[in-house]
Amino acid sequence: MTETIPDAAPDLDFDLKGLPKVSLHDHLDGGLRPATIIELAEAAGHTLPSTDPVALGEWFRESADSGSLVRYLETFDHTIAVMQTKDGLFRVAKEFVEDLADDGVIYGEVRWAPEQHLQQGLSLDEVVEAVQAGLEAGVDAVAETGRDIQVGQLITAMRHADRGQEIAELAVRHRNNGAVGFDIAGAEDGFLPARFKDAFTYLAQHNFPATVHAGEAAGLESIQSALVDGRALRLGHGVRIAEDVTVEFDDDEGAAELDDSSDEVNDSIGLVTLGELASWVRDRGIALEICPSSNLQTGAVAGFGEGIESHPLDMLYQLGFNVTINTDNRLMSGVTLTDEFELLVETFDYDLDDLLELTLNAAEAAFLPLEEKEALVEYINEAYADLG
Repeated sequence: MTETIPDAAPDLDFDLKGLPKVSLHDHLDGGLRPATIIELAEAAGHTLPSTDPVALGEWFRESADSGSLVRYLETFDHTIAVMQTKDGLFRVAKEFVEDLADDGVIYGEVRWAPEQHLQQGLSLDEVVEAVQAGLEAGVDAVAETGRDIQVGQLITAMRHADRGQEIAELAVRHRNNGAVGFDIAGAEDGFLPARFKDAFTYLAQHNFPATVHAGEAAGLESIQSALVDGRALRLGHGVRIAEDVTVEFDDDEGAAELDDSSDEVNDSIGLVTLGELASWVRDRGIALEICPSSNLQTGAVAGFGEGIESHPLDMLYQLGFNVTINTDNRLMSGVTLTDEFELLVETFDYDLDDLLELTLNAAEAAFLPLEEKEALVEYINEAYADLG
């Protein structure tokens, strides 16, 4: 089908930190405070590149900003090393929630892979329970400051390992103890979701939702497998769905003028054709958990250009894809959700209505019961209306 992409909207001139936000794609082991890593590493006898919090934070950001997902993932060796005890997991989870709340997040889904935290003898159930206790302590700490936040766990299996069924059963087992969804993560290229097809079938049989990392380090085949084999309700990143979108520019005639009664907007910048897969994802509202800064660092969007201005998220958003904005790993990327919103405002001239739509997209894609989702949407709308 053929579409047109409208021009972007004007700038904002106010602080974005206080806006209510929804975070769907944020890794627990990618959001530690540098000072916490240093303290936990000393207790664990783990050697770090630096024992200065500022220098360590810079090391993580520089190492992650390599243009390679493989190199990006190597930075997690240090964070995972200090998350091998109940106390370590509890502290990291508690501080994670507090940091989300400080960023204006009112609902967050925290993804992490329990199988990576068994090096000191803890069981899968014990690590999930330790993280849940930390998350709940974080929620209580936030409440003591007069704010509210709700957080759920996305139990994740590593796609290069062979524990998919075991982790799927773990997730279902803890569905009444904080687990709200399932995911697979890790090196995407060469490890299609089809590898865990039986595990995804098990989840579907137990009516347990899944989001699948796809369309980051691998392209359309990975997305197709996530939808078919993974029964994904959301796509982790999913940004490379843009490879199934063709844009043609008319240099001679310039922007096409459309009828005012059209659903499109005047002054389009190109003629767009969606492939079958892109149409399927767009038309069914399958949420894309896009992480702008991370996508640049890992090279996920290198095929579209070098800078953030070449990121296809704006094209996808303008075309009606269910775009949500996320941080991925706040430590490695050195960003908050507020930072990512500011980046979009500066790059694509997004206004308050755009940020509201992106936030509502995330709220409506959350793995929440309908009544809680409706309450979340109402709260966000009211908060934006007060600003408007």
